[in-house]
Amino acid sequence: MRSKKLPLIAVLGVLAGSVAAIAQDGAPGGAPTQETLLRATRPPPKPITAWAQRPAKLAPFVAPNKLVYRYADILAAHKGKESWRHPVFLSRDFDGAWVSMAPGEKSKTKCYADDRVFWVVQQGQMKVTIEGQEPFIASKHFLIQVPKRLTYSMETVGNEPVVFFQMLPAGEAPEYPLTETPDPVKGKEYIKATYTGHGDYDKINNPYVDFEKEIVQGGGKRGVWIRDDHTYVTILRSQKGIPTPPDTQWGHFHANFPEIWLIIEGTQQFLVEGEKLITVNEGDLVGAPTGRYHRATPYGDGPSTRLAYIPRPDNLHWMQPGLGGD
Repeated sequence: MRSKKLPLIAVLGVLAGSVAAIAQDGAPGGAPTQETLLRATRPPPKPITAWAQRPAKLAPFVAPNKLVYRYADILAAHKGKESWRHPVFLSRDFDGAWVSMAPGEKSKTKCYADDRVFWVVQQGQMKVTIEGQEPFIASKHFLIQVPKRLTYSMETVGNEPVVFFQMLPAGEAPEYPLTETPDPVKGKEYIKATYTGHGDYDKINNPYVDFEKEIVQGGGKRGVWIRDDHTYVTILRSQKGIPTPPDTQWGHFHANFPEIWLIIEGTQQFLVEGEKLITVNEGDLVGAPTGRYHRATPYGDGPSTRLAYIPRPDNLHWMQPGLGGD
């Protein structure tokens, strides 16, 4: 892969995951709507060749961001501790960290004013209480989300810590009901004030997805986990690996935001412009800075799944000229 003299002319690709999004856009009960059927039968849009802007030099990884965080290394860094937080990602939109809560530990009840908070349980169990929902127990590979202004709390259950990867809205301090004492935030103060309204769930955004039960065991085909005007997280699952493409196939890049992926099943390979090909496994986290070409491919004999995190649902993929593929 070339790292400094890539051509700036690129091809505007089709939104990744659009087929999965269409599959989720059905009527109640799973029946496709007329609009869904029309979208599915339309011919793909013709690629447009244009000038794509990106950094003149490869955008660097700025801490805590880096190419890959190995889950085993995260656990090793906190060996002997049961309660900890390990920052791994920070962008204009998202603040991501691995978090561990000790047995019996409970979070304060809180909410976020304007954005969702969402997390993936990797090990252990937690009781999740969300305003307006029945409390539930989340275990390995539960994908959980809370819309804006809905209060929630988490409590570890069982005899082992619960470890999860959590995304918070960047630069946004939490809000608290009057029954809680807010945690101090540098440069901020908490005062009494009123508000109305809150976010809610819909046919795409659900309180949780039990990945193991619904998809691995149940054969579910869910492709979108979260979709709103500011967040888009897709579940990209493959039944088996494919041959590793040549390093002359670069994939695509995004002009205005970085992208990260969490591997929740199996093994995958990533090629990020300027870096060597890497092979990653369950629990590993991979990142690509703004403007860098990147590609992801399933690897090995069995199923593999990655969660792709981006801040815009209708996001622009600039494709490698002449190939137009991921």
